[in-house]
Amino acid sequence: MADQQPGKPRKLRTSVKGPLMFSAFWAVLAFVSVLIFASGGSAKAPRFDLAFTGAGIAFIVTLVIAAMLSMSYKENAEHLGKGSGINLSSDKKTSHGFGGSSQDHTGGSSETPDADGPGTSRS
Repeated sequence: MADQQPGKPRKLRTSVKGPLMFSAFWAVLAFVSVLIFASGGSAKAPRFDLAFTGAGIAFIVTLVIAAMLSMSYKENAEHLGKGSGINLSSDKKTSHGFGGSSQDHTGGSSETPDADGPGTSRS
């Protein structure tokens, strides 16, 4: 919120509109579902008191959750997006993963012998 300038619209993440619309959607959904299922059938009168109570609870709970999630949001540091990633190869290379290998290992031989190579036996 510190990077907001007066007179310019806020981003959706820092705006109030997003969490309110999210909470209103779930409140309407809770209202309709409680109104249908709490009456106990079409022969009985609909329970508007329970429907409004369920909608109010759903609105408040989802609004609090959305507000807490939006407050805990933080941009990643710029240095975290840079790097070469994780080198998952078990083959020994001399370049340490910073740009490419200096030799080609397609010949099938390696510097270290395999544990299950031709000279070892398993019992």
